[in-house]
Amino acid sequence: MLHKMKGTGVAPARPDGLQILIGLVGGMAGIGAVAYLTELAAVPLLMAPFGATCVLLFAAPQAPLAQPRNVIGGHLVSALVGLLALHWLGAGALAMGIGVGVAIAAMQFLRVVHPPAGANPLVIIMAGVADYHFLLTPVLSGSVILVLIALLINNLGKARQWPVYWL
Repeated sequence: MLHKMKGTGVAPARPDGLQILIGLVGGMAGIGAVAYLTELAAVPLLMAPFGATCVLLFAAPQAPLAQPRNVIGGHLVSALVGLLALHWLGAGALAMGIGVGVAIAAMQFLRVVHPPAGANPLVIIMAGVADYHFLLTPVLSGSVILVLIALLINNLGKARQWPVYWL
């Protein structure tokens, strides 16, 4: 078993300077806009997993995990699972484990896998969020805002095109 853990390849090459700049600007613009709109509207639109969503949207925009369907759908599905786990199982370790496991399986089944969304059940259960409005704000609203910003930033320049697919 240990021989399987040595790895067989080499680390990927460093992205070019433009892609690093896009990651920087995208992350700042995405989280900055969602945080600003949260303050402006006095409505929660921001949650910690959105930081990891920005990594995918702006550092790996061509990855299947970074497509709008995956970002929005993955966050919604995973948050719903978290709310249901909290409602049915309470706020303990069992609910957290089942919540994350079921969220992963549901995202796979629905073809909306988005790794940052796997944290949504933990966020919900640890915070004790029992309100299903959480699906609208911050989950849906925040993820849609990030996708809109990604549409702007990831399509700057003639050679860049995002998303790869919608549905």
